[in-house]
Amino acid sequence: MNTAAMPGGDRSILQRSPLARLPDRALKYGLTALAALILALIVYFFVRLVGEAHPAFAKEGVFGFAFNNDWDVSGEKFGALPLVVGTLITSALALLIGVPVAVATAIYANELCPLRLRSALTVLVELLAAVPSVVYGLWGIFFLAPKLQPIEQWVADRLSFIPFIGGGTVTIPNYFIAGLILAIMILPIVSAISREVMATVPADQKEAALGLGATRWEMIRTAVLPYCRAGIVGGAMLGLGRAIGETIAVTIVIGDAPQLGSHLFGQGYSLAAVIANEFGEAQGLHRSALFAAGLVLFVLTLLVNGIARALVSRASRNATSTPLSAVGPQPIPGAVASA
Repeated sequence: MNTAAMPGGDRSILQRSPLARLPDRALKYGLTALAALILALIVYFFVRLVGEAHPAFAKEGVFGFAFNNDWDVSGEKFGALPLVVGTLITSALALLIGVPVAVATAIYANELCPLRLRSALTVLVELLAAVPSVVYGLWGIFFLAPKLQPIEQWVADRLSFIPFIGGGTVTIPNYFIAGLILAIMILPIVSAISREVMATVPADQKEAALGLGATRWEMIRTAVLPYCRAGIVGGAMLGLGRAIGETIAVTIVIGDAPQLGSHLFGQGYSLAAVIANEFGEAQGLHRSALFAAGLVLFVLTLLVNGIARALVSRASRNATSTPLSAVGPQPIPGAVASA
């Protein structure tokens, strides 16, 4: 029987004493215990939230709580639909605005930026993640929102024929400002992940595209982006999870109105914001309803993570099954024959 010899001695792994193999076993069992501890912690959070939220679910029902449009603390009526919708709207706006900017920043930093400026640009983008969320919220409500209000009103008036986007009077704060602030907050995360994934693209693959006559943009579109699709999708989903769970900044700029907004530039509420605003003075059924809102947010985050895993796996399969096609100028018909 062939045995693998260790670099440090003449004995194979199977010939070594059990005491010599003890560190390997300790590492294996230790890492397994840590992984199991993480899973146990997630299960504990879920069970504890279910227990605390039981009175609210018993009164409203699970679907009644999640899909009822009536959050009235004084009347002890708790319907979380406006909170769920506000969370989804602001998170979707953050993705629509932030992900294209983040990916474009990563492309510029990796492929177009001069080498002497690349490090400075990277540091400046990553510094956005160091700004506290309360600073983003205060900047958004006191500076950004008043500056953008005339533009928002112009858009609302011109697009009045589009449901939810146009029409109505712009308020400060509103859904759009909350989504814009979240887009700025997730930009460094998505950009950093996209940039690191783009740095792994083989140089031969990019040079092959350029050698076939592709322009710089065609090389990026056909050689870089398909290779990085899974990483970009994963970064976007990670940013989405960050946007869904953001609390303080959204609390400041969304408006704290527990009702469905009639248009994009109206006030609303989110699951994280209502917990931050009302938990300090909540008692009884109100406290249980806030735990139920936290449970809905927890389940929503798990769903986003599950969808992210599925999208990343699908993008990885598509990237590996799609070959690099020829790009650049097409041959003129008859050119080969005339040559």
